[in-house]
Amino acid sequence: MNVRVTYGRSGLDLELPDETLVIEPTEGIALADEAAAFRSAVRSPIAAPALRELVGSHERVVIVTSDITRATPNERLIPWILDELSHVPAGQITVLIGTGSHRATTRDEMERMFGKATLERVRIIDHDAHDMSHVLHLGTTSRDADVYLNREYLQADKRICVGFIEPHLYAGFSGGPKGIMPGIAGIETVKFFHNAKMVGDPRSTWLNLDGNPIQDMSREVVAMAPPHFLVNVTLNSSNAITGFFCGDYLQAHLIGAAACKRQSAQPVPHRFDVVVTTNGGYPLDQNLYQCIKGLSAAAPIVKPGGTIVMCAELSDGLPDHGNFKDIVRARSTPRELLAMIESPDYSVYDQWAAQSQAMILLHAQVRFHSSLPDDVIRSAMLVPARDPSADVREAMKAAGPNATCAVLPHGPYVVPYVSEAVPA
Repeated sequence: MNVRVTYGRSGLDLELPDETLVIEPTEGIALADEAAAFRSAVRSPIAAPALRELVGSHERVVIVTSDITRATPNERLIPWILDELSHVPAGQITVLIGTGSHRATTRDEMERMFGKATLERVRIIDHDAHDMSHVLHLGTTSRDADVYLNREYLQADKRICVGFIEPHLYAGFSGGPKGIMPGIAGIETVKFFHNAKMVGDPRSTWLNLDGNPIQDMSREVVAMAPPHFLVNVTLNSSNAITGFFCGDYLQAHLIGAAACKRQSAQPVPHRFDVVVTTNGGYPLDQNLYQCIKGLSAAAPIVKPGGTIVMCAELSDGLPDHGNFKDIVRARSTPRELLAMIESPDYSVYDQWAAQSQAMILLHAQVRFHSSLPDDVIRSAMLVPARDPSADVREAMKAAGPNATCAVLPHGPYVVPYVSEAVPA
């Protein structure tokens, strides 16, 4: 059968065995009039005053939103928010890109994210987790993590957090407080947030908010300086908005996460010998660091010793910025890499993605189709897959005559689970 999967901006056609199970999210229905739905949501929000009534004309406003690696429809949301705040002079409003520990946003990326008119209308800046002059120290958490958050965010009179809700491999769901922590946290706080113990905790997983140590830390940090208003959305595979969840940053997020779970969680009858996955296409499949999400979505339904065939463009490399590339190349086997990361004295930002990748490689082989040269893929302990359809056939043949196959065309935007282990 022919299956079109997400890959970069254009997608990819694969020829897979006829018996392949295609696992799709429940497609959300696009809102007929997104702008009208936005206005309704921010004027009758969840457990909060209406946005235009919340912000005075004399106040300084910071709008935090996600960076280029996320599909947040900033080109629509930010202008709508600015229109709603038309009584506030543009010079008093700053849009702060929550880069976390990621690289800075280029001018071309900003134009794609927001549109030229918005760039000319309001000040838009990157958070820089690595520059201590960008952050202020707020105290420590119950786990003794030092809390640093962006200075401009903290000094604003009103704080608005923008994002979209999707399943997250560690925090359960993105959106809500996660837009602030780790979005605009200092690097020491980000490193603690992703330490080996917390990432390795079985409660730090897809679709789980309760007792999740990573979600708990995000909430604890954000409670020290919470946003005054949340604008979160859910999206379908065409990036159309399917729902608005606006108002109180915790209550609105909980309602949105429940809606997201209904769309994203999909039961399967058993584990498979071969699972084909993606990282949801651009912008999420720009680099291998981000691709732990698509790999982690496939891992729970592949048999031990089975094969994951991953298709991700990697237009941004492994990437070259950050530490991930050096970490995954620091040891020659996944077990050695995991031992290094889990040692008590090891703490390097970006280690979390390498840790998760090593854990998956101890469970299954990963064959990787991308735009990168084969030697670069091998340097990350992965097997290059120049022709992913052929690699699937080869893996199926090796697994035997009764081999089974599944495909996640949208990668981490669907979270499959074996039906005997239904998520709470």
